[in-house]
Amino acid sequence: MHEQEIKKIMTDLKNGKVEVDDAIKKLKFLPFEDLGFAKIDHHRSLRKGFPEVVFCQNKTIKQVVEIVKILSRDNSVVLATRATIEMFKAVKKHIKNAEYNEKSRTIIINKKNNEHRPKNKILILTAGTSDINVAEEAAVVAESMGNKVERVYDVGVAGLHRLLNNKDQIEDANVLIVVAGMDGVLPSVVSGLFGKPIIAVPTSVGYGASFKGIAPLLTMLNSCSPGVVVVNIDNGFGAGYFASMINK
Repeated sequence: MHEQEIKKIMTDLKNGKVEVDDAIKKLKFLPFEDLGFAKIDHHRSLRKGFPEVVFCQNKTIKQVVEIVKILSRDNSVVLATRATIEMFKAVKKHIKNAEYNEKSRTIIINKKNNEHRPKNKILILTAGTSDINVAEEAAVVAESMGNKVERVYDVGVAGLHRLLNNKDQIEDANVLIVVAGMDGVLPSVVSGLFGKPIIAVPTSVGYGASFKGIAPLLTMLNSCSPGVVVVNIDNGFGAGYFASMINK
C-alpha cells in the first residue's frame, strides 16, 4: 500500500466518505499479513517504492496463487519470478490480466498506465544468445518498475565489432546491465570503453571449468575497470531492480 493510498483512506474517513470500520478493514493488515506459510509485506512499497516480489522457486502452486492474489488486492503492479507455466495457469484462473513471459519465467500483473516512463533508459547487453533468459528477467523487472528498457543481445568478446556497432545506443543509455557466462569478461570490456554505471550479471552458461557461473562471477568481481558492480549468478532480478534505483 502506497503512502498516497493511506492518505486517501485517512482523508475519506475525515470527510465522512468511509465508515470507521471500513477504514480499519483496509488498514488492519498493515504492516504484514500472516498466511502461515508466508508473511506478506504490505509495507514494502511504502519503504522501497515497489511491492514485494514473489520468488516462486520451491513454492507450491497453491502457495504462489494465494500470495499473488493477496498482493494484487492492494497493488497496481505484482511481479513473480522463477515461475513455471503451471503456476501461471493457476494464477490466471483468479486474475484474468495476469501475463506470463516464458523467457524470463515471470508472472506480471500490471494495472498501471506506463506511458509516462522516465526519459532515461536502461540498456541490457548479453554476451551470447544463451544468456538471454537471465537478461529478460532483468528487463521484465526494470520495465515493471516503470523504466524504459532496450536490449542488445549477442555482442560478446568473440566478436567485438558487434558491440562497437551499437556504440551510439550504449552512449545514450543511463545505466547498463551486462549479462555474460563463459569467461564473463564482457562487463570489463564495456566499462573500459564507455563511462556508464554497469551492473554485471554472471550466468551459469558455460562448459565444465566455468563451474556453473563461478568463473564469470570471479572475473567480474576482479574487474580492472572501475564502475562495475556485480550481482549473484543468474540474478537478473537483482540487476533489474538495482538498475531501476539508479535510473530514477
